[in-house]
Amino acid sequence: MSVQATTTIRVSLQLPESHSLGQNWLAFKKIIEEESGGELELQLFPSAQLYKDKQVPQAVGSGAIEAGSAFLGRFTGAVPTIEVVNIPFLFKDDVSLRSATAGGSKMRTLLDGAVLKETGAKVLWWQAYGRNIYLNNGSAIRMPADLKGKKVRVYGKMGGWTVEAMGGAPTIMSGSKQFLAYQQKAVDVGLTGTSGVKSRKLYEVMDHMTLSYDFAIEFVAIINNDFFNSLSKKHQQIIIKAARKVETDLRNEVYSGEAQIVEELRSKMTVVELSSAERAAWKKATASVVDRFIKENGNAGLAAVEAARNP
Repeated sequence: MSVQATTTIRVSLQLPESHSLGQNWLAFKKIIEEESGGELELQLFPSAQLYKDKQVPQAVGSGAIEAGSAFLGRFTGAVPTIEVVNIPFLFKDDVSLRSATAGGSKMRTLLDGAVLKETGAKVLWWQAYGRNIYLNNGSAIRMPADLKGKKVRVYGKMGGWTVEAMGGAPTIMSGSKQFLAYQQKAVDVGLTGTSGVKSRKLYEVMDHMTLSYDFAIEFVAIINNDFFNSLSKKHQQIIIKAARKVETDLRNEVYSGEAQIVEELRSKMTVVELSSAERAAWKKATASVVDRFIKENGNAGLAAVEAARNP
């Protein structure tokens, strides 16, 4: 009787295994290993042990590692329109965001196809990280003017443009460098998600958290396309089916869990919730970002915005 050789999928992740994205990969691991009867094996390397976030697209695309997670903005060099989801206030509500980011939507079809074509990495699923919030010390941020002249940690071009629209000076910085940067006052303000505040213990170095929720933070789980195509049809189907399940489960968990994390953090820092008037001021101050995005990306930018707005 012949014994099927085990196929190992190594995964690079910049976040800790305990983070929701780490747990998401472990849920995927459990499914594919069980469904394949052990013929597929997944090894997770969390906390940027192998590659930093910005290195993941190249590492996976080139086949240096089989799979990994990276912030969507890391693909802008190859696919400039991919940060469309980070345009502030583009989605009017959670339902609109879920529709646009769902597998098979107009936006996903457009962007996932572009990632594969330009990088050699196949998008397995999008990993919801949460919605953007602002962190700072001193006086809490409530209005766009509170960012004027401030050095702000951002994690992508759209975040940078958003900060610039409000008079701030953006500095792109990976998530793993946040704690030290805030502790050493290298920047005045930080952009991140509530789960990052909790998992990275950013409340130890920042006093205030402003729930702007101005745009969605998305990561993508990718796999080297040549590697994927080398798998049997059976194993490919197991992976695709598992990806669909863990994508839905994570998005449900992240958006329902945001409120719980905020409640946990109230005892550790000041939580600022914007009033309707304050939120309207943020929308007005950042309205130029979508126009800037379309102007820079031309017809491709317009198509991405329309796909996002009409999933």
